[in-house]
Amino acid sequence: YNFNFVSKFKIANLVSIFLAIISLILISFKGLNYGIDFKGGTLIELRVESDKITISEIRSAFSNLNLGDLNVKEFGKKGDYLIKFEKKEFNENNNIKLIKENVVNKLGVDINFRRVESVGPKVSAELLNSGLLAISLALGAMLFYIWIRFEWQFSLGSILAIFHDVIITIGIFSLLSLEVNLSIVAAVLTIVGYSMN
Repeated sequence: YNFNFVSKFKIANLVSIFLAIISLILISFKGLNYGIDFKGGTLIELRVESDKITISEIRSAFSNLNLGDLNVKEFGKKGDYLIKFEKKEFNENNNIKLIKENVVNKLGVDINFRRVESVGPKVSAELLNSGLLAISLALGAMLFYIWIRFEWQFSLGSILAIFHDVIITIGIFSLLSLEVNLSIVAAVLTIVGYSMN
């Protein structure tokens, strides 16, 4: 069976332009949900030694500790949780012990703090700038290569196609409020590579 893709050229162009514009509007007005890598704050990975504790109980136990914007989600196997909060001035040695005592008292079960990571505001700003710079340099290098290897018209068309893929991907992240962290920057660079290929 032969499908005439060329006949759908105009429709595909209109759909692509529409999706790109919607993505740009979402990114501009709704923005992105930056993770701890870019926003700064503290991440705690913990395991609850009980199958009866729910995610709402975990959230309630942490919400009373005045840690700022709080995000709690399950990951991995049952009883594993990832807690992120915006408190940046965080003395790990003193505060982790205090947090653990409060949460254990609140939940009445044993808790194992498996990982604690803190990112300060200066480091997070540098990571964000480095991520944007990495994407910009990748696009610039490809533009230069195609310009030299083929013709400038082809390079502009290729870069527009890559921007199209990247913008729509980031637009989906904005629409669904998915967390944007360093792993996502790596994923976007991978998309740039595949699009170029």
